Order: sequence, then structure tokens, then C-alpha cells
Amino acid sequence: MVIAPFMVGAITGGFAWVHVPLLAFWLIGYFAFFATSQWLRSGRRSKWFPPVRFYSLVAVGLGLVVLALEPRLGGWAPVFVPPAAVGLWAAAHRRDRDLLVGLTTVVGSSLMTVVAFDAGTDNSGIADGADIRAWWLAAVQAAYFAGTVFYVKSVIRERGSRRFWALSLGYHAACLLAAVLVASFLNPRWWWLAAVAALLLGRAVWVWLEIERGRGITPKAIGIGEAVATAVVTLLSLWVV
Repeated sequence: MVIAPFMVGAITGGFAWVHVPLLAFWLIGYFAFFATSQWLRSGRRSKWFPPVRFYSLVAVGLGLVVLALEPRLGGWAPVFVPPAAVGLWAAAHRRDRDLLVGLTTVVGSSLMTVVAFDAGTDNSGIADGADIRAWWLAAVQAAYFAGTVFYVKSVIRERGSRRFWALSLGYHAACLLAAVLVASFLNPRWWWLAAVAALLLGRAVWVWLEIERGRGITPKAIGIGEAVATAVVTLLSLWVV
């Protein structure tokens, strides 16, 4: 969820040297966010603070490098404030596992697709008039990774909960319907994404049924399946969107 949106945006937008420090800033910024979340969750215990200080300082330095190379990218900073604020607030109140927090994190991560696209050599400031393709790419990333939030919760943390199973199924069915509508009226190549959406819906049903039958579905197996699905969606979106 951290790497895929960035790579999709960078590849489709055209590689530029600013992508190197931008990727480093994005990764270290994520480490800083995670460390800060852990520190807040611990009740601000001092032993958890050194990683916060280290990653935050490195992230600031890398951010300054990015701004020095491409100052206009600073215009994207405000859009990341709300999802980051929600995540840190949730960590401070030990609610970082809430469904809403997971979905908010997905939104923040998917927005990086547009930023990486904007930083590309083929663009000149889409923050002022965003290229529609960048937003479609971000939407595909957001739709897929939001689905993983529902799916993973339904088979691990909320395993056995029919409510979460219903949410997961309903969400995947909605994504399938959306892909079919886009394929039918806007872009025929989206039938490929519709096919993937159908497979993901089928997987959600099959895994749940296996769990209901008492079959052993391990977190490792679920993780491997997610890695494969992420690779397929990432590569397919580069061609379809």
C-alpha cells in the first residue's frame, strides 16, 4: 500500500530525478508516522520517542531536498494533513485498528499516485488542473486497497463476524459493478479490471466459506495472496487506465 501507488504514478507520469528523493521522503515519512503512532499509543513514553525524532528529522531533510528540486510539489502537502491527523488521533486514543482509520490511511496512500504522476517529466503542475488519468489511477489504487481493509479484517481480526463478512462481500460487489459500468460506458479495457474484481469477490467468498468449515487459512497464506493480488492490480492498471 505504500509502494504500489507511488510506482504507478511515477511510471505513468514519466520518470524524473525528483522521484528519487520523493520516494525516500515518502518511505521515511511513513516510518515517522508509524513511529509517532506507536509513541502516542504507548501514552507518550520516553523510550518510544527516539525513533520519532530520528525519522522526523530525516523526513524533514528529504522534504527540503524535494522542494529544492521541485517547489510546486509543496502544493500537495495540505491534502495529506487530514488522513495523517486522523491516524495520529486514533493512535493516541488506541483506536488505530478502527475500520474508518484503515480506510483513511488508504486514501492518504492512494493520493501519492497523483503526486508521483505530477512529479513526472510529462507533467507541469497538475495540482492546478489535475490530469484525469492520474485521478483514475489513484481511484483504482484506493478501491483495491480499501477492499483489502475489508477483506483482511473479515478473515483475521474479525474472523467469524458475519457483519464484517457482509461488509467485505458488499464492498467487493460494489467494486465489480463500478468496473463493469466504466467498461460498458467509458473504457472497454476496464473489462480486465472487472474480471479481477470478480476474482477478488470470489476469493472473499471462498476464504470465508473455508473458515466456516474449520479449514486452516493462515495469516501467512492471506498475506501471500494479497501480495499476488497487489502485483496483478498494479500491473494491470498501468495498461488499462
